Amino acid sequence: MSNKTYFISGGGTGGHIYPAFTVVEKLLKEEDTEKIYFIGNPDNPEYEIAKNYPQIEFLPVKVSGMPRKFSFKMPKWAFQFFFAYLNAIKYIKKYKPDAIFTTGGYVSAPVVTAAITLKNPYMIHDCDSVPGLVSKIAAPKAKIVSVAFENSKNILKSNNIIYNGNPVREAFFTVTKQEAREKLKISKDKRVIFAMGGSQGAKTINTAMVNIIKPLSENSDNFIILQTGKNKFEDTVSELENIYPEFKSKDNILVRPYFDEMFYPLKASDLVIARAGSLSLTEIIQCNAASILVPYPYAAQDHQRKNAKEMCDKGVSVYLEDKECTAENLLNKIYEIVNDSNKLSLMRENTKKLAKTNPAEEIVKQLKSTIE
Repeated sequence: MSNKTYFISGGGTGGHIYPAFTVVEKLLKEEDTEKIYFIGNPDNPEYEIAKNYPQIEFLPVKVSGMPRKFSFKMPKWAFQFFFAYLNAIKYIKKYKPDAIFTTGGYVSAPVVTAAITLKNPYMIHDCDSVPGLVSKIAAPKAKIVSVAFENSKNILKSNNIIYNGNPVREAFFTVTKQEAREKLKISKDKRVIFAMGGSQGAKTINTAMVNIIKPLSENSDNFIILQTGKNKFEDTVSELENIYPEFKSKDNILVRPYFDEMFYPLKASDLVIARAGSLSLTEIIQCNAASILVPYPYAAQDHQRKNAKEMCDKGVSVYLEDKECTAENLLNKIYEIVNDSNKLSLMRENTKKLAKTNPAEEIVKQLKSTIE
């Protein structure tokens, strides 16, 4: 069997970037992988993340999201996209990939368009319950369409669409709850409540948590973890010191700006409070945690609200609007779940029905099947 060259593309937001790099990690372990090229915007986070993988080569395309309304920005965007498309054609002709895989979003658009022009087979993976514009356009001609949410199968037009779930890092399948708690120095008898807002943090969640950490931590059965976001850490800690100066001496409170190894706090958790981005939801489900979801109200196509609704319908989450996420309301939601052991257990049990064995493994098998 000859060795294979792959093009991987996805960028702009974490929901598109991290699934793409999870597939990269899986491909790097395959014996027949010769070379991987990652196509992304050098001004976006995918460029910095790619530096952690010296085995791959980053190919730049300068592209941004298409303006939603016609304005003077449209011609500028069209020129930018056209040159990104020409670059993508140049890359395909030069490196002759055996397979092309994208996770959608505007960064993938010139790559998919070039693949269609050159009649190169490609596979796409859509990460959201509401597929984006690029996925809708690319799906009909894709060799395989992979989706993270079952609902997406009803929206995308394809003769070969597969519900895989979102690919997540291998550690989400290998690290146990006990190992995660040992790593974070949390005893096994604690009930762990983890509030997070991604790498940027979520001000609404942070503010509500700052005001309810005291009553939550006064129950010695609880262990509270708050991930503030890197840019919001100092302000959040300052607010917390004003409201509850003793919090630093409490052995059941852990406040961090960010966890690079997110599988540790998630695996340790019983209940997670989070936004409703697709990757976060996949990780929460994979860790069998119940969740309170506070969707970001300005997400494109309102996809976070729709993600959250699907999770509520599946019985794994409860929903709280951003504008209603006050300290009082959030505390009541937490108590509704943690004070009812049957409800908490049922929500956690329901996640097992949604958790996938290993989406990245399945996606790589499917990607290889596109090679002619």
